[in-house]
Amino acid sequence: MEKRIALEKRGRADDQIVELILDNCRSTSIEGLTDGFTALEVLSLINVGLVSLKSFPKLPNLRKLELSDNRISNGLNHLTGSPKLTHLNLSGNRIKEFEELKPLKEFENLEVLDLFNNEITSTEEYRDKIFELIPSLKYLDGFDKDDAEAPSDEEDGGAEEEDEDEVSLDDSDSYYDDIENDISLAEVYSENLEEDGSDWAAEYSEEGDDIDEPTDEDEEDGEGGEADGEDAEGEGEAAAEKAVSDGEDGAADPRGKKRKHDGNDG
Repeated sequence: MEKRIALEKRGRADDQIVELILDNCRSTSIEGLTDGFTALEVLSLINVGLVSLKSFPKLPNLRKLELSDNRISNGLNHLTGSPKLTHLNLSGNRIKEFEELKPLKEFENLEVLDLFNNEITSTEEYRDKIFELIPSLKYLDGFDKDDAEAPSDEEDGGAEEEDEDEVSLDDSDSYYDDIENDISLAEVYSENLEEDGSDWAAEYSEEGDDIDEPTDEDEEDGEGGEADGEDAEGEGEAAAEKAVSDGEDGAADPRGKKRKHDGNDG
């Protein structure tokens, strides 16, 4: 146990240790744990093999003590040097008689006591006697006087954080207000975009109305232009045919003149 204590201290002074976990370090008695641990609030000695609490030190600030799964049958009076104790777990030990628990009446702040899996739990009126012995006790073996189950450690932690949650609710309200404002701004922005789009479409439509569409006169002019083109093309073809005809005539004349000249020569 002494080596385990030195390891858990990690170089710190005894009076700086607030929590000390010594589970499963095999020892039949308390060794290496002294009155110098004045700041200690949580001590766990689960499944160590303890038979006696004779050397248990005075720990003035100890609030939670875990002694489950050992072989303790008596000697609880050695714990009275820790008057601020609120949680004591003695489950899985060898406590048989009610007389062995009487030293616990000295703990005016004890609220949670666990004696589960001890022979004493099978005695007559066990629960009533324990609650009578320790007036400050709220939960015995996980249940109160009315057999209502004790809250778990997580629930206790959640209860302690309720105030913080309530404070954070104010911040969350302002946060959601900001979100709603952002959403409303987004909606306004979207509406503005739609309005701008509709205005643009209207302007485009108005500009489209100003664009001149082809009239009947324009269409007639176009048809007339096509007709003029066809007439010009016809005249060109006629001129070409006339030129060819003139060429043929010109070619015939010399031959006629030649024949005539030849005739005169005769």
